[in-house]
Amino acid sequence: MEVIALIALIVTIAILAILLVYYSTKLRFERRFRQWQEAQWQEWAEERERAVKEALSQSRAVLGGKFTEQLAPYLPEFNYDPTEARFIGSPIDLIIFPGLAKGEPEEIVIMEIKTGKTAQLTPQERKIRELIENGMVRWELLQRPQEEY
Repeated sequence: MEVIALIALIVTIAILAILLVYYSTKLRFERRFRQWQEAQWQEWAEERERAVKEALSQSRAVLGGKFTEQLAPYLPEFNYDPTEARFIGSPIDLIIFPGLAKGEPEEIVIMEIKTGKTAQLTPQERKIRELIENGMVRWELLQRPQEEY
């Protein structure tokens, strides 16, 4: 009976040792996971904050550019009569008819307004500039007949 009790004691101690190792290992990995998780949340929060600041900055730049496009005819460096300028917005910003205010238009000027240090024409704007430079501009009249009622 003493041998059975000794075997039972050894088995019990072994089971307790295994359980102790299992739970201590589990706690250690859970703590490391929580630390990783907290670091990830912190990194994501910082990344989100950077993205929000960048989006706000970009939005302000775009809005400032749109404002400047519409305000351009009233700026000192605008070389035309503001009443002769027509805002289009997209794909070009302004069409100017110098001489229109006097009733004698002299030419048609198509203008793109850019703001910022690295302002560049979009591919679409470059293509429009190329078409104008190559004389690919024409006049059309659309006249609808008057409907009788």
